[in-house]
Amino acid sequence: MHEAYVPYGVYWSTPFSRWQGGLAHLHSMEFLAHTARGELERRGVALDEIDYGVLGLTVAQKQCFFGLPWVTGMMGAAHIPGPTVNHACATGARCLQAASQEIEGGGAGVALAMSGDRTSNGPHIYYPAPHAPGGTGEHENWVLGNFSDDPYAKCGMIDTAETVARKWQITTEEQHDVVLRRYNQYEDAVADGRAFQKRYMTLPLDVPDARYRKTAGVLEGDEGIHETTREGLDRLRPVAEDGTVTYAGQTHPADGNAGFIVTGRERARELSRDKGISVRLAGFGTSRAAVRHMPEAPIGAARRALDDAGISLDDVAAIKTHNPFAVNDVVFCRETGADIDAMNNYGCSLIWGHPQGPTGMRAVIELIEELAIRGGGYGLFTGCAAGDSAMAVVVEVGDG
Repeated sequence: MHEAYVPYGVYWSTPFSRWQGGLAHLHSMEFLAHTARGELERRGVALDEIDYGVLGLTVAQKQCFFGLPWVTGMMGAAHIPGPTVNHACATGARCLQAASQEIEGGGAGVALAMSGDRTSNGPHIYYPAPHAPGGTGEHENWVLGNFSDDPYAKCGMIDTAETVARKWQITTEEQHDVVLRRYNQYEDAVADGRAFQKRYMTLPLDVPDARYRKTAGVLEGDEGIHETTREGLDRLRPVAEDGTVTYAGQTHPADGNAGFIVTGRERARELSRDKGISVRLAGFGTSRAAVRHMPEAPIGAARRALDDAGISLDDVAAIKTHNPFAVNDVVFCRETGADIDAMNNYGCSLIWGHPQGPTGMRAVIELIEELAIRGGGYGLFTGCAAGDSAMAVVVEVGDG
């Protein structure tokens, strides 16, 4: 049985800000250090007791070569070592697994798993090629180029959704049913002055300027959420000719960060914001689907994570998915028998956006909070990632 725990409430996510929105001017690693330092202080966690860290980063930033040690150094915790992880959209889940393994293996006592990404203003990279004609090198737009061109599958991300939609005969109307349901679930998270989100998110968020000397703006919550109605959805047409996926049926790129403390059971209880609640990282799983079938990958990852936790889907009280396409949820539920209307309560990446690394972390945070509201139980997070891959996490929320 896995024995890595998360102190209840000792995790955070910033609001997610739309592409070129309110966080687009901030270096993602500097902003992550700024946020992590403040959030840990609010939760009473002393930096000197953290002895390991994992950084998730998928979009290169200037001097990101220095990875985790630079971020913890900027936090005022230069003693914290650890790796930098890139598993595309599954990075957040992978960071939690890496932290869990370090705790269970005895390599650390208190680990900080965190991820920050900025899809806005991604780097444009030139690769020298001295043996090419004229010595002319190659170049890429890190974000847009890779969204649109998987070098192995020879297709864009949206093409994987269309491949699966054709295979499973998933219509635009069925996808829009999911979109409308997910938007309504997100509205539950922002009801009563964003009461659900304020369980883990500092709101309103004062956005610093790029030099961290003054406040440049304020985010009241997620930025880039589009009001969704049946009438509005009916007016949309598929992005690709002869396709099924509309702009509403897919997520939007975003910016933000998130983080967790992972430790042993007793220390988790001491750090918990509610000592009557325990949170165990109960299982992990990864998988890879057939080429160009990325939305199917979370199915295999979920099964492996459930096997790792020693439970079945019938034992799960709440499910959360990273669903860059509404197609993901449809195929998952058709294959597993899960109730498509009952999963993703309080929101998901289809609605609040996708800053890559932090996406899965925020989903796991919301899964924990939903289980706490329910009175405990097992929760499953699963989500796809570039390269037709996926990762899943099982959490168990119980009595402290």
